[in-house]
Amino acid sequence: MRSATLALAALFGTATAHYTFPALIYQGKTTADWANVRETNNHNSLGPVTDVTSQDLRCYTSATNATASTLNVQAGKEISFQVGDGLTIYHQGVVNVYMAKVPSGSDASSFAGDGDVWFKVFEIPAVTNGGSSISFPAQDVPSVNFTLPAALPSGQYLVRMEAIALHVASTFGGAQFYIACGQLDVTGGGSGTPGPLVAIPGVYTGNEPGILIDIYYPIPATYTQPGPAVWSG
Repeated sequence: MRSATLALAALFGTATAHYTFPALIYQGKTTADWANVRETNNHNSLGPVTDVTSQDLRCYTSATNATASTLNVQAGKEISFQVGDGLTIYHQGVVNVYMAKVPSGSDASSFAGDGDVWFKVFEIPAVTNGGSSISFPAQDVPSVNFTLPAALPSGQYLVRMEAIALHVASTFGGAQFYIACGQLDVTGGGSGTPGPLVAIPGVYTGNEPGILIDIYYPIPATYTQPGPAVWSG
């Protein structure tokens, strides 16, 4: 009963708590909204993706069919996804950041990201304490900041932001995915081999313990971050 009550309260608080990631921050400069990030279907509604088998789990652009300009960046430098409208990541949840290299001879603007091409470069998991508490370092942040691996090979990439809200994730399909894909042209890269490579959709079934989870009661003793291991180069 306690779990159901807390989850219901969380659900009622979601009306003004949705968000997008329309801008990048690089070397202290914030891009215009949707300039280097593909405009997502929820650019007005701010609503999430909840079906992990949907093509929208990738870049959430099935309605907009958006592309963007490609931002020039350097390997080994920090870059950020900024939450839109002056908001923060409101919900309890976790973050993953994936990248996919554009094939040689192609362009980021036309790259769909099909197949096993995605690798994880950053994550913000939940923090547990053996069942006495669970906290979410990604909650309430205005931007997600991460460093492009120094060993990342030069070339064009899609970079995909994924915030997974877990406030009503105790039933299948309850987890909410807030997604955005930016376009990057990486220079000064290394000779690393990113991996493991996964497909999006395909990386999740929705039954993973880090996606189908009651965060309220009983308090989870541990938390397993969804997706592959982070490739740090």
